[in-house]
Amino acid sequence: MQFPESWLRQFCNPPLSTQELADTLTMAGMEVEELRPVAPPFTGVVVGEIREAVQHPDADRLRICQVDIGQAQLLNIVCGAPNARVGIKVPCAVVGAQLPPGEDGKPFAIRVGKLRGVESFGMLCSAKELKLSDDHGGLLELASEAPLGANVRDVLALDDTLFTLKLTPNLAHCLSVFGVAREVAALTGSPLMQPNIGSVSANILDTLPVKISAPDLCGRFSGRIVRRVNPRASTPAWMVERLARCGQRSVSPLVDISNYVMFELGRPSHIFDLGKIHGGLDVRWARVGERLALLNGSTVDLDERVGVIADEVQVESLAGIMGGDATAVSDDTQDIYIEAAFWWPAAVAGRSRQFRFATEAGHRFERGVDPEQTVLHIERITQLVLDICGTPETVCGPVDDQQPRMPQRVPVSLRVSRAAKVIGMPLSQAQCAEVLTRLGLEVVESADVLTVTPPLYRFDFALEEDLIEEVARIVGYGQLPDTPPLAPVTPTLREERRRSPFTLRRQIASLGYQETINFSFVDEGWERELTSNTAPIRLLNPISSQMSVMRSSLLGSLLQVLKYNADRRAERVRVFEIGRIFLRDASVQDSDNSVAGYHQPQRVAGLAFGPADGVQWSVSPRNVDFFDIKGDVEALLAPRVPVFEAAEHPAMHPGRCARVLVDGCAVGYVGELHPKWRQSWGFAQAPVMFELELDPVLRRTVPAFRPVARHQVVERDIAVVVNERIIYAQIKDTIASAVDAGLLRNVVLFDVFRPKLNKTGELAAPGSLAVGEKSMAIRLVLGGETALTELQIDTAVQTIVEQLGLRHGARLRA
Repeated sequence: MQFPESWLRQFCNPPLSTQELADTLTMAGMEVEELRPVAPPFTGVVVGEIREAVQHPDADRLRICQVDIGQAQLLNIVCGAPNARVGIKVPCAVVGAQLPPGEDGKPFAIRVGKLRGVESFGMLCSAKELKLSDDHGGLLELASEAPLGANVRDVLALDDTLFTLKLTPNLAHCLSVFGVAREVAALTGSPLMQPNIGSVSANILDTLPVKISAPDLCGRFSGRIVRRVNPRASTPAWMVERLARCGQRSVSPLVDISNYVMFELGRPSHIFDLGKIHGGLDVRWARVGERLALLNGSTVDLDERVGVIADEVQVESLAGIMGGDATAVSDDTQDIYIEAAFWWPAAVAGRSRQFRFATEAGHRFERGVDPEQTVLHIERITQLVLDICGTPETVCGPVDDQQPRMPQRVPVSLRVSRAAKVIGMPLSQAQCAEVLTRLGLEVVESADVLTVTPPLYRFDFALEEDLIEEVARIVGYGQLPDTPPLAPVTPTLREERRRSPFTLRRQIASLGYQETINFSFVDEGWERELTSNTAPIRLLNPISSQMSVMRSSLLGSLLQVLKYNADRRAERVRVFEIGRIFLRDASVQDSDNSVAGYHQPQRVAGLAFGPADGVQWSVSPRNVDFFDIKGDVEALLAPRVPVFEAAEHPAMHPGRCARVLVDGCAVGYVGELHPKWRQSWGFAQAPVMFELELDPVLRRTVPAFRPVARHQVVERDIAVVVNERIIYAQIKDTIASAVDAGLLRNVVLFDVFRPKLNKTGELAAPGSLAVGEKSMAIRLVLGGETALTELQIDTAVQTIVEQLGLRHGARLRA
């Protein structure tokens, strides 16, 4: 919220400087996000009146003006502005004036100049030249009553400061200048000047029939007819200026009056063109199929979740959000209907986002607007309409006020002892009572208890803690004592068999990956394609249509990161994420760290794309493949030895995907991206990915001492021919079970040979291998408690070869 300091001080003027006032508001929970002067520094600019303006003899676009600045002699000034004419008062920079810096950042000094042979003793200024706005269409015209020779900074109140507040949703009562002033009065003890709002007498009996069909939408509806107004009147300069300093442009006098009262008192209102309303008004919920053309030029489709104001023919307005174009006031408007209502916050909240726009009215009503002041605010609007748009024929009807369902004020109690304990400083009952009284609350005192009946404009008072917060706010957070905590500190020791996520992050980073942090809500298409999840957990209020569901896998997030980098010509990408996923699980119960019906485990996932290594002279370039990532997964799980078995995953290549098992339990998948998804994402090559449950990865085996073998190990190499379908894991398991575990120290596959085939699929040259066979060269490392004999070694090798032949049809390669 933005407003000028001068307007605030009209309601409450504490003896504080601008910065002290900003600090006071910030420390009271109303963060002053920015302090900005209305105008940059400049000097020597006064009010001047053009007494004569004649055409320059040598320039079509220049005029020679005689300007009166209240001195004995008129100033001769050459001006090129199109609106330079006799009789207007404008800013005049005299010789020696310092104007705001230009594009070069240096102040602009006014000197005696000569334009096309005519001397100029000053400069007539536009709003842009004084850095007051971007309007460079002509001279800035001042009010006719501005005194000649007066400093323009004083005339236009340019030494004012704009306050920009960043308010939390519970401070709806501060969404107006008067609301902020009310807080300043409570904080500083300075008197609060109540707005002087009188009652406008009705001189006709005309009323508009209004029916409130939805009391759960509208709790109070007030309105008044005003006839024969002048909509073509000019909005006063003071109102235009205040609206501009609140960030609101001037539209028309009737619209400006409505906006002005909203910024002044916090109540959005609407002024209808009475002649465009068919019959009476009906305040109700919309019906499916209805449409409404809005004031912003858009047309929206309505449903039963949206409140509207309708007449007998059509919908005229979105309740509490925006008026409709059909009944908007215009230059031809003669009779108006002024409306001020109380809309229930729950009936307005989120509706603007449904239509993808936000309004000042919706921002206020969804937080809560005072329901008690609708009639008073109509009186204020009526008085401004009469003052600005009134004519001798203007007449007003009585205020029609309907209250079908007003909010009820529920008393809230504050225990003084509880407040002192929560705030952490000694407080007396008198102190707490004074604070609540300064806030304008009705206080009933008893022993250690203060009972408050909150005013209806304070929608944030419901609990004892709300009152405790007010006491801390008004007493001042700066008054809280610095008290060190008195509590035993007991460190939580992590089990030795479990490592921390931080250690895991460092280990993955050491493998060349970079960590990413992504949103937990993702595109619904990712869930359907990458996880086959047809019923994802939907968000009730997504921040965008592409982030509408909760993720059940980290892979989509990593692919999106890869897509972003690949589109920017990144050739080598290795990223990982440790994050939470969200699954439906009816067995989960509510607790401090869980939500009933939803399982939220953590996972670790990684992705590699592009060359396996950076460019270097000693290694031939090759792209990363399945086995590179398989090795990374083995490194993460070490010293535990994972088992990889062929599997299928919706996101991965059917023939290049493996399930990861640790101690017989599946913990995740590793594989290459499915060709279909590689094509749809537009990747030049397939990235390789893994996704593992986090808990199994964090577990590790505790190191155990093993003595170094006293005898040398023996190595024997064998080359066996097997069918192409046989994988190394099967061979390794067979070898391990064929001999005593104490004898076999290690098994290493160091070569795989396949025969070359010609174009017809036949052997290119005769050899010991047939089509569909491969040769696997395996190194056996044997050792024992004693030195092995040749007989023991040969027996072990022979047993291994026999078992390979029996189980897999393997034979020794000739």
